[in-house]
Amino acid sequence: MVGAADLHMHTLYSDGALSPTEVVRLAHRAGLSTIAITDHDHTGAIDEARLAGKPLGIDVVSGVELSVAIDGREVHVLGMFFDHTHRPLLEYMEFLRAARRTRAERIVGRLNALQVPLTLEAVLEQADGGAVGRPHVAAAMVAGGFAGSIQEAFGRFLRDGGPAWEQKVDVSPRDAAERVAEAGGVSFVAHPGETFDARTLSALLDQGIDGLEAVHPSHSQERTAALRALAAERRLPVCGGSDFHGGKKNDGALVGRYTVSAEELETIRSHRHTS
Repeated sequence: MVGAADLHMHTLYSDGALSPTEVVRLAHRAGLSTIAITDHDHTGAIDEARLAGKPLGIDVVSGVELSVAIDGREVHVLGMFFDHTHRPLLEYMEFLRAARRTRAERIVGRLNALQVPLTLEAVLEQADGGAVGRPHVAAAMVAGGFAGSIQEAFGRFLRDGGPAWEQKVDVSPRDAAERVAEAGGVSFVAHPGETFDARTLSALLDQGIDGLEAVHPSHSQERTAALRALAAERRLPVCGGSDFHGGKKNDGALVGRYTVSAEELETIRSHRHTS
């Protein structure tokens, strides 16, 4: 475990359940040496996490998870090792968070039309200042007694194409990759699981994304091996992690199980762009 890195973790700054300090302490208990905080469209957790990690010997890498679209399909891009104070990137994320709030407003409107009297205020209360998303809508529905569980809220209303679903603002993969690169970071196609066909994956890489997330709880061993082989063939870095959300997705036991090595971490560092 010495030198192991979990490069995909979320906090309450997006859709995770724990504070940055709590995530760092959990990583320490799991024996990790390095973690990346990769909240959706938000880097507010990084300074607190670094402060908590220093006395514990945990190196906290700057990270973010951005949503992009290709051929009408939503895809996630991880960025890491960038300057999290880079003003253009911060402004870009502010735009994305504003778009998230607008989407939440539209989802609430759809739910109201379906006779679910949810309020936007209840959703924003669940987000607690972080980047708002469908998990917060689902949590507000459960808290208000409009759904029995998060899974029911998604299954009945919020799933892709569901009666209360709303499309996110379209962001191109090239735009996201360029924003991360301008801040000196490295970008990765996040969790390209079994449903990712070779053509889509190649198109994403051709748009300037630097590497692949090979290690992820949703990947089979065969898929992980195939992604590592593709990365080696194209001389791309790989990353990976638990995609930890603080237990919200029954993921409490995943920390420490999905990691990349110290050598792979150094390969990522060597691919950093000059900001």
